[in-house]
Parts: sequence; structure tokens; C-alpha cells
Amino acid sequence: MSAVAAIGAPSQVAGFALAGALVFPADDDERTVAAWRELPDTVAVVILTETAAAALAAADAVHTGPPLTVVMPQ
Repeated sequence: MSAVAAIGAPSQVAGFALAGALVFPADDDERTVAAWRELPDTVAVVILTETAAAALAAADAVHTGPPLTVVMPQ
């Protein structure tokens, strides 16, 4: 079964755990990139905070194809 994950500031992503998402709290760029690289293969959708999305873009870590990424508005 596919999973949903959320990466970003703990205060912004913690609530997604209540819906069953895998939560990867990351409050700096290094932790954000590490969380992205540690995502299980079962993750199909990743919810990112705007800060996390910017960190991944700066590190050129996001690629086209799975998993689908969605950026939360602030």
C-alpha cells in the first residue's frame, strides 16, 4: 500500500500524523534533504512546507516522477 509523507517544520507537519502520514520533522535544509533521501519506497505523495520545498530545490534533490510532491501554502 502507498503511503503519504510530510516534511518540514515540526509545528507545520506534526498534525499529518493524525491522518496516518509519515512525518519527517526538519527545521533546517540539511535535515530536509536527509529526510527526502530517507523516504521509504512505499511513499507515493510527499507534502512539503514552502521552506522544505525551497531547500530541496536548492539542493537539486527533487526530480520528476514519483513520489508526487505537494507544497503547502503558508
